[in-house]
Order: sequence, then C-alpha cells, then structure tokens
Amino acid sequence: MKSKRKILSRDYFNRPTVRVARSLIGKYLVRVIDGRTLAGKIIEVEAYVGSEDRACHASKGRTKRTEVMFGSPGVAYVYLIYGMYHCLNVVTEREEFPAAVLIRAIDIDGELIDGPGRLCRTLQIDRALNQVDLTTGEFIWFEDRGAAMKRGAVGTHHRIGVDYAGQWAKKPWRFRLRTATVPTRARHRIKGGV
Repeated sequence: MKSKRKILSRDYFNRPTVRVARSLIGKYLVRVIDGRTLAGKIIEVEAYVGSEDRACHASKGRTKRTEVMFGSPGVAYVYLIYGMYHCLNVVTEREEFPAAVLIRAIDIDGELIDGPGRLCRTLQIDRALNQVDLTTGEFIWFEDRGAAMKRGAVGTHHRIGVDYAGQWAKKPWRFRLRTATVPTRARHRIKGGV
C-alpha cells in the first residue's frame, strides 16, 4: 500500500496559531542530515500568539531576533536560550502578525525526544536554520503521514517556563499526545523549557 506522505504547505501554517499547534500533534518533523533522513512524530508543541501574548518574544516589539515572526507562515524561527539550547518554532498566521508554534517533543522510532533543546541537538538544528522555508521539502520540513488523531488523544495544558507572563502563562496553549510518557530524568529539564 502506498504511503500517504504530504509535506505541509504554507497555507497549512497560514491559519490561527492555536489551531495549527493542536493539528501538528501526530504529524512528522523530517530532517535530512548528511544524506540520512530522520523523521520524528510530533508529541508536544506550544502556541505563541501575537504581540499581546506576554509569553511571546514579539511582546517586546519587533527586533532583529523576532523579525522572522512577522514574515511568511511556514518559516523556521530558531533561537538560543540560556546561551546553549536551540529551540525550533514554525511561524504561523498572516505576514505582519507575529506568531509561531514551538516544537517541544518528538518520537523517533519509539524513542521519546522530550524538550526543545534535546530535540534540536538530536536533529542538529541551530540558528543556521533560522528563516529556512519549512514548506519546500529540503533540509527540514513537516509531513502528514495520513494517521488521524483519535478524539481525546491530545491533552491541553499551560505553557512551560513562562511564569513571567502573568495571566498569559495560564493559557492552555500547550498540546501533548496523551499516550506519551515523560521519563523521570527529563522532568526538571522540561520545566525549564528545554
């Protein structure tokens, strides 16, 4: 039987961010490294929606760092936190509206890669991929492999590591596949956002 693999298009990401975030659960993040292709099923994401969202980087204004968030949907926003961990986001919604989805966890062949920093280390993602188009099927992209999510399979939670954002920290904009377990050794790392 032929596989139903489809690269997610710019139109897919040009939708409300929270909707995109939830719909990414169960899709695949695909990365080509030295001619080898790795594909991870997306387990957890977080949505960051516009300059009013105090947890969103764009809440501090339009800067060199956040410029990519004001651009085309379907583009990578990669940044460094704590001076050592990279985080991968995909820009969403219309141009000039700064929003993105942070990819927090994937499963590669049964191994849970939990935390955005660990995910980026595993897939060799760094700032060299910032502003890369994720809709072309080159280097790195998102794929729908045709498996529909069962009703109730996706849990909704508060975002992690954004307590400074006040009420915005309580937005239920983190989505996680309910069947994914968190290894005990990874729990403290996840709380810090990496």
